Amino acid sequence: MSTRSAALLVRRGLSARKNRVLLGSTAARAFASSEGLPDSIKRVGQASAFPNEYPGQVYAFNWCLNKDGVTPLQQSAFRITKSLDLRVAGLTPPGSMPLKIKAAAASKMPEAGSESLEFSAFDASSEQTRDLLSLSDHLYCPEGHVPGTRTSVRIITNSSSLAPNLLAYLERAPRKDPPESLPITVYALEGSGYEFAGYAIEEVEVPIIDEDDGKDWSTGDGNVTHEAKSVAAVVVAGSAPDISLVVAGIELSQKALAEDEEARAAEKAEKQA
Repeated sequence: MSTRSAALLVRRGLSARKNRVLLGSTAARAFASSEGLPDSIKRVGQASAFPNEYPGQVYAFNWCLNKDGVTPLQQSAFRITKSLDLRVAGLTPPGSMPLKIKAAAASKMPEAGSESLEFSAFDASSEQTRDLLSLSDHLYCPEGHVPGTRTSVRIITNSSSLAPNLLAYLERAPRKDPPESLPITVYALEGSGYEFAGYAIEEVEVPIIDEDDGKDWSTGDGNVTHEAKSVAAVVVAGSAPDISLVVAGIELSQKALAEDEEARAAEKAEKQA
């Protein structure tokens, strides 16, 4: 082969490689700018779901449980507001709904700060119970209204037997998203090495919500106005917690919250008179 022929072949080879690179880059640019492609393969797209979320592992609900003092370390916490949620959690709905449950005697469910239960004892048992719930393999969290009222309750338990019956006991309430802490929170621990039952009423400051837009009402100077509200925590722990104790704690808490609201309303009316 002559030197000229060899040089010609080299130039043709270089030209072909350049053309291939040019065609490839042109195709890539055309692909990236093409219209009609699904969002999933465009360079800029909106995520429709958080990664690694699945039934029992929902970030918004996990954060809500954190605010309630329980961290689902095993990534298995089910928010249960209806019968279908029980099935999703691997539980069987009870045979009858609603379910009437007779509460245990009030003497078996003392209030923190009374002669029967000091605040320090309640706080210690509450913290221990919440810590053990955080370590549980699964958490089941029925939500609803105290029967005959509009007071919302969340029950956080590791008991697969308590959860279905407690959901049937509660009246169904509208599901609110994102989830938030509720006026009454119940911590029911099964399989503990100690027995405990008690409840506590606490006053907290909550922002006033503007019913027109659902946002916190502001005074205009950047400060959100707050008002006093009572909230309740019920703690029941044991090897096999009695559901009647849980119901007693819920009903006693609801009664205390209603009395506090009546007292605040009377005080407000007196000031305005």
